[in-house]
Amino acid sequence: MSGDAVLAAARAAIGARFRLHGRDAAGGLDCVGLAALAVGRPAVDRYALRTDDLDWAAAALRAAGLVEVTDAAPGDVLLCRSGAGQLHLAIRSEDGIIHADAMARRVVERPGPVPWPVLSCWRAEGA
Repeated sequence: MSGDAVLAAARAAIGARFRLHGRDAAGGLDCVGLAALAVGRPAVDRYALRTDDLDWAAAALRAAGLVEVTDAAPGDVLLCRSGAGQLHLAIRSEDGIIHADAMARRVVERPGPVPWPVLSCWRAEGA
């Protein structure tokens, strides 16, 4: 899937309500569900809400068919640390990110710099 297709799929979900463990835009999405929807791959079913387990997160992203890259491009999945013991996924856009925002209670596109440390960048194979 191309980066443009990933970005288009993420943008199509903007406005979907936030729902923990949500897996579709109609019922609601969390960050894992949004990333899975955007890259067209199944999402992991079980994960801890609070974790610093980067090895587990990287293995889950690899299992979904993503490859780690050094520089993020639009359509890439960013693995971020949004707080202490909190990992978060976002989709890189041309000038910001698209993510399932628990505070806003919906999927949003946020312009500007990523507001959290980016731990790694992942791309759908073939993109």
